[in-house]
Amino acid sequence: MYQEEDGLQEKVVFINRTAKVVKGGKRFSFSALVVVGDGAGSVGFGKGKAREVPEAIRKAIEKAKQSMVQIPVVNGTVPYEVTGTWGAGEVMIKPAREGRGVIAGGAVRAVMEAAGIRNVVSKSLGGGSVSNVLRATMAGLQSLRHPDDIKRVRSAASD
Repeated sequence: MYQEEDGLQEKVVFINRTAKVVKGGKRFSFSALVVVGDGAGSVGFGKGKAREVPEAIRKAIEKAKQSMVQIPVVNGTVPYEVTGTWGAGEVMIKPAREGRGVIAGGAVRAVMEAAGIRNVVSKSLGGGSVSNVLRATMAGLQSLRHPDDIKRVRSAASD
């Protein structure tokens, strides 16, 4: 479910329903995981909780916009292979040649498309929790540095 607002793409990754049994019956609560990106290297995610689904999604979008970070994108892919971990979640992200497309599962695919990464190969290596896989993907992407920055640091260190 992509929506264009302020030039940002919003993708609902996961909605969870929990029930609390009370005297009069059951009380339902919802949590939503949302990914927001501009398609040009900026991406963020958020989790919102509320009694109703639309309100949970709205809260998640607000948090996702606040948590946006810049990811280095080189020719529509990531600059080099990286592995991100969060809890039991572990995600391997590899660059791919032009035309390969986004080869990734649910949460990872949402992050890559929102960030504007068009060619990438990804594999979830551990943990099935959507939240942990999403956070592991973001941790891996945040650890990336642009090749020009790495060259600059290496040339300064050799002088």
